[in-house]
Amino acid sequence: MKRREFIAGLASLAAWPRALRAQSARRTRIGLLDTSARVGNANFSAFQQALQALGYVEGQNLDFEYRSADGRNDSFAELANDLARRDVDLIVTRGTPAALAARAATTTIPVVMAAAGDPEAIVRGARPAANLTGFGANLAGAERARVETLKAMLPNVARIAALMNLSNPSRQAEWNAIAAAAQSLGIAPQVLDIRTAADIGRALDAAASAQADAVVIGSDTVMQTNQNLVVTLAAAQRMPAMYTFRDFVDAGGLVSYGVSLPDLYRRAAVYADKILKGAAPRELPVEPPKTAELAVNRKAAKALGLALPASLLARADVVID
Repeated sequence: MKRREFIAGLASLAAWPRALRAQSARRTRIGLLDTSARVGNANFSAFQQALQALGYVEGQNLDFEYRSADGRNDSFAELANDLARRDVDLIVTRGTPAALAARAATTTIPVVMAAAGDPEAIVRGARPAANLTGFGANLAGAERARVETLKAMLPNVARIAALMNLSNPSRQAEWNAIAAAAQSLGIAPQVLDIRTAADIGRALDAAASAQADAVVIGSDTVMQTNQNLVVTLAAAQRMPAMYTFRDFVDAGGLVSYGVSLPDLYRRAAVYADKILKGAAPRELPVEPPKTAELAVNRKAAKALGLALPASLLARADVVID
């Protein structure tokens, strides 16, 4: 065995006393580093239910330490450090900023990325992290599919605006893909940088002033935390909006195309169980999302005066009336 591999193996073994501790009488403690509040969070509920099916019951043999950034990506570092100080058995993250913060906070506590833009890159970093694994939230070709779906709904679309938090490392690549897709379809793209909740209204006003025919809403902590505000303001502007995740459509948004986050959280629960039973994160491959879903809200379309093509409704996975 090469010396470097031997040393890496020792480091990996040293990092997992928590797997043994999780088998003791003490309750297992899982830290969640999320983008929004626990109450009403469908993704957390999916994770919790999947763990329960595996024998973990909150209040009996499991406790959660839940931390939410509440729309502030810059708060993840403090939240991740807090979880590390509390010496939880495992950390589960959502989003690239949360995963990067967890990586920086600990080299020993296992981290499962429930949904990250490019989890492979996060694990590799400047120096590979043996305590991270998880799941990607980006589907190849999803950005183009979103633009094509808008064109199917709005055949005369000439200009779109993308609302993105460009401080998030994953959003720049998302914007580049949206811009390329739009230009290939003869649509002029515009990006509007969103860093705070106050930027959302200003950006939608700017999109309307630029005569954008539709907007694409990027997936980021700011957008997710202010989901109802985004949906309400887009409707007030009578602006057709494409979202990344279905929960925006459930909240009254027009259309979404992307991965099923509850499905990723259920998969994250399986990884959590394996790690708590002794598996090292490096033994569990970083995996891409398996499925995408197209969700359409007919009520929102009617309010905008849009006639949804029958072909679009036929291929939709979810149609909300």
